[in-house]
Amino acid sequence: MKIIELRQDEFNKFTDKFMLSSIYQTSEYADVMSKQKFEVQLIGMINDIDTLVAASLILIEKLGKFKYAYAPRGFLIDYTDLNLLKTFTNEIKKYLKKQNVMAIKICPLIAKTKYTPSKNLTLANPAYDKIFQNLKSLKYYHLGYNNYFEGLKPRFVAIAELEKDTAKMFTKLHRDYKEKIKACDLAGVRIYKGTENNLNFIFEQMREQKENSKEYVEDMYRYFNSKGKVAVYFAQLEPKTFLINTQIEYQKQINICNSITEEVFKHQGKNNNEIISRKIKEDNKLNALKNQLVYATNLLKQHPNGIIIASAMVIIHRNQVYLTLDGIDNNYKQLCPKHLLIWKIMERYGAEGYRELNLGGITNPTIDDNKYKGVNDFKLNFNASSIEYAGDFELVTSFPLYTLYRNGAPIRKILKK
Repeated sequence: MKIIELRQDEFNKFTDKFMLSSIYQTSEYADVMSKQKFEVQLIGMINDIDTLVAASLILIEKLGKFKYAYAPRGFLIDYTDLNLLKTFTNEIKKYLKKQNVMAIKICPLIAKTKYTPSKNLTLANPAYDKIFQNLKSLKYYHLGYNNYFEGLKPRFVAIAELEKDTAKMFTKLHRDYKEKIKACDLAGVRIYKGTENNLNFIFEQMREQKENSKEYVEDMYRYFNSKGKVAVYFAQLEPKTFLINTQIEYQKQINICNSITEEVFKHQGKNNNEIISRKIKEDNKLNALKNQLVYATNLLKQHPNGIIIASAMVIIHRNQVYLTLDGIDNNYKQLCPKHLLIWKIMERYGAEGYRELNLGGITNPTIDDNKYKGVNDFKLNFNASSIEYAGDFELVTSFPLYTLYRNGAPIRKILKK
């Protein structure tokens, strides 16, 4: 067996048939990363009859005079087959060593545990221990079970199951989310499918949350769009609809408050604490709607043609939809447009027969005092399960270069200062 470089069509043919893969193991993603200052290679291992038995996307980064490689989401290989994994490991070490690459880091799609939305343990991968020991026996150094976002790719990922019966799927959302989605729709927020012209909104709205460049956003769209695998959606606030609906709700609330006021007068001199308490609550709602009425009126004056307040890019890979990039205009966060936007994406692709929405990385959901609890809750409340993966492994391909690089780390730290 030996490692060879593959053309994109050869790589795609293998990945299309492989049992489990990610968008980060595709030729499209390879094209994206080639624009991000990485040397990109598509490689495969053939057996004695020239049949491909394993493959991988390899990203090579230059660190001064040194080279370091990455395999996002790991190799496309059967990790349970120790003999195959051993041969591939030996071959890729030789292949990378010839290029003066000191080591390679992988973050394989090896699931360890699955948690339901209620965080109950529902699935422990029965093959996990065997796979883990296979990697350890071949000198893959495990970089630990990180709980946050320290790895090459997130170790925990939120995945929501999609259903063709969207009404049934809606009932499974968190109760607060159902109310927020309905309120957002009532406020006049509408979801539209966008084009390449709307990419700027994604970049601007996610700028505070992520470090991806504008070029990265554009390249993700361009290369995945070449095969029709990408779509852009945006949430647009329609101020006229917002104003009309607020006026309707305001009038309803006036009627409720008037009715309670009559009750207060009817019960004068009696124990009417409960009624008074209810009146205060409803009066507060009225005041909030009054403020919203002023807000909606001003919005209509300022943005008569509407304003985009949230956006998202999704990528299709097999039967899974990836929420790849998303953002929100924080000036309109109180309207919860991302809740409605993600729900409409779930609704659309569930009806089309796709089975999962990958909502992206989260942190360890079993940690109670979690600084990223807000991120976790937002994604998991879409009735999403959390999948725990093995984490990062490092394989040294050239001990002399690796040792030289590691020994020089203190010097580099001083020079950076």
